[in-house]
Amino acid sequence: MKTSWVALLLLGSFLLAQDIPSPKTSQHKSKASKDEVTVQGCVGRSSGDYVLTKQNPAITYELQATGKTRLRNYLGQHVEVTGSEGPTMSSSSDALNKTGSASSVTLTITSIRTIDKECTSR
Repeated sequence: MKTSWVALLLLGSFLLAQDIPSPKTSQHKSKASKDEVTVQGCVGRSSGDYVLTKQNPAITYELQATGKTRLRNYLGQHVEVTGSEGPTMSSSSDALNKTGSASSVTLTITSIRTIDKECTSR
């Protein structure tokens, strides 16, 4: 009888241990969500690249589409983009935004939605 209880407790602890997610996995998921940003702006083209121009503060992002996202469908529209930031992928000296400085941030898109079909200066 004593052996049965020990075996039952041991089996229960193994099953319980399998249901608890490891802390390493939980940290990885929260880190990924911290890296994502959501930005609103207008989609345009610069030196063959798609860019998102944000007005307040004035920042230009080089856009990198993922999956089946077709950025040409959003050209000239005011959009909200969610994605992860990284250093610019363009090394061209022509990749200058309107202020005369190179775009320093690439935004790899995870989602995009139209806010307005036309960009207006505000």
